[in-house]
Amino acid sequence: MSMKNRGGEQVSRTVISQKWTVFLCIASFSAGMLFTSRVWTTPEAKGVTRTTAVEAERLKLVTEGCDPKFDGVKRVPKEIFREVSKTQHAIQTLDKTISNLEMELAAAKAAQESILSGSPTSETAENKDSTETKKYFMVIGINTAFSSRKRRDSVRATWMPQGDERRKLESEKGIIIRFVIGHSATLGGILDRAIEAEDQKHGDILRLDHVEGYLELSAKTKTYFATAVSLWDAEYYVKVDDDVHVNIATLGETLARHRKKPRVYIGCMKSGPVLAQRGVRYHEPEHWKFGEPGNKYFRHATGQLYAISKDLASYISVNQHVLHKYANEDVSLGSWFIGLDVRHIDDRRLCCGTPPDCEWKAQAGNVCVASFDWSCSGICRSVDRIKEVHRRCGEGEDAIWKAVF
Repeated sequence: MSMKNRGGEQVSRTVISQKWTVFLCIASFSAGMLFTSRVWTTPEAKGVTRTTAVEAERLKLVTEGCDPKFDGVKRVPKEIFREVSKTQHAIQTLDKTISNLEMELAAAKAAQESILSGSPTSETAENKDSTETKKYFMVIGINTAFSSRKRRDSVRATWMPQGDERRKLESEKGIIIRFVIGHSATLGGILDRAIEAEDQKHGDILRLDHVEGYLELSAKTKTYFATAVSLWDAEYYVKVDDDVHVNIATLGETLARHRKKPRVYIGCMKSGPVLAQRGVRYHEPEHWKFGEPGNKYFRHATGQLYAISKDLASYISVNQHVLHKYANEDVSLGSWFIGLDVRHIDDRRLCCGTPPDCEWKAQAGNVCVASFDWSCSGICRSVDRIKEVHRRCGEGEDAIWKAVF
């Protein structure tokens, strides 16, 4: 292409085509990027290295112990695992021992506080040493409440020996009988003082480190067995309600038949329905744990009277902090033995009816251990009727002294 200048001369200029211009721009940009990537290399973070696929695979083989060329990893001998297992077992045993000591400390503290307040817990300082060493046959704990003074008096007037006879029963027959009760929500209040005065008069009350309440019966049962085991070394531990009539000699003869068996759980075994409906008696808030609606509980002894051997009472004492409590105390007790090698002994003489039922059985030579009314979960109007039950169904005043266990 030619152009004229001011003087009229023509000057030729070469004009670069548009395509070459684009090409040169792209080439320049690529060269700049290449130069920048080589000069400005991002440094690796300190202590961080990149692992290639081959190295990752090799590390996997090493960790799994599959690399035949890698000799740097030493396998842990089996003896070390055995030592670790023994250590764990020792720790578990120590935990149980600590729990037991805590329970004994609590019981001792409660006894000390009661003595300082002028109300010994059924054991005086003179016979404390003999109590700790003497072997007993059975401990009978009568579950009672602050409002049940008349029930306690009716039991004292019928099947529970009093005064010198009760002490003779302990020394000669090895049978301990105590009313079992905790303390009120306001410790040291009028209810507690009334119980202390009653104990000073009769000396037959076992105070527990437990706050009384109907919804706390499962916790009270645990505390009773734990406290009884710490105070008396017996073969059996019995729980009975204060509105039930008991023939002590017949109870002792019944338990003596099973004394050579380990882990014995004796009572009238039942398997009642799990009540999911709110507001009804014996409602089970944790009914969902027992499966579909309409299911029944596992087999367990009815709560009016049952007995367990020392090894089971000790098990409750050691593990009381982790044993679950259901709404009903008899269900709770049965649940604590699920999964253990326990002998469930179903003896219907521990749940006879009131006269004429227990009377007919006594006349037939099959004296009942305990009598009560199922409709009332105890003797209906027990304060008024227990004397009649004792007269018609009792084993006789001399039966306990003639019995041999």
